[in-house]
Amino acid sequence: MILLDGKKISEEIKNEIKTSVENLVINKKRPPHLAAILVGDDGASLTYIGNKIRSCDQVGFKSSLFRYDSNISEIDLIKKINDLNLDIEIDGFIVQLPLPKHINEQKVLLSINPDKDVDGFHPTNFGKMALGLKSFVPATPYGIMKLIEKYDIQTEGKSCLVVGRSNIVGRPMSILMSLRGRYGNSTVTLAHSKSKNLTELTLNADIIVMALGIPEFLKSDMVKKDSTIIDVGITRVEDKSQKRGYAIKGDVDFESVSKKVKFLTPVPGGVGPMTIAMLLQNTLDARLLSLS
Repeated sequence: MILLDGKKISEEIKNEIKTSVENLVINKKRPPHLAAILVGDDGASLTYIGNKIRSCDQVGFKSSLFRYDSNISEIDLIKKINDLNLDIEIDGFIVQLPLPKHINEQKVLLSINPDKDVDGFHPTNFGKMALGLKSFVPATPYGIMKLIEKYDIQTEGKSCLVVGRSNIVGRPMSILMSLRGRYGNSTVTLAHSKSKNLTELTLNADIIVMALGIPEFLKSDMVKKDSTIIDVGITRVEDKSQKRGYAIKGDVDFESVSKKVKFLTPVPGGVGPMTIAMLLQNTLDARLLSLS
């Protein structure tokens, strides 16, 4: 079994980005600037934002965090977003999800300038991606595709099963795997919570992307020998043997599945680091776009 080491590959990508930033500075151009909007004080969101800010520092980006109380109105939040849309010193920004229930996430995401939408969630970017045009690709699917490329995993003509249909991972992943190209051209099935005979689907798949959110759901008796398994799931599971009181588990039963497949991502250390690396790549691309 070959481990798809997202931590290692993400560091390689960050080093490439850092070199690009250094070249910008040498040529008297300002470095890329990534901003983030955080509403409320959700612990997981704070952790994610902290990781992104540290990664910005690592590659030489400028970063800004705009924090607002959870009771901010939808109108006021959209006004803040419009301010960032107009700020020529900010190349890209993200709105950390989830948002409080009184705020319509779709309205918020639609208010972001597509040219600064480095999360790749705006319909303009999503539509361009679906057509195979240059766009900002959602960072997690982008990271998965980069892992497939770096490990030269053969996808053409292969049967690919994507489990999960979110707009953040499942849907874009199914589109990317079916596009023309060396690391596309797969025959894709998109499964979800209402799909029947899921085990039958997984047993017939050469490549499985698990984004279901159920820890250790995929067992060894559900996968084909020598298949490729990409585990997007990340769930905190109570574990009193751990100092912090919990363990991080993916959607795949790593211990059993690893004995049967050819390629497998670990959790943590697989898809997660790649997501941040590709968010940085999108931000660099946005900065370079502003210079063209």
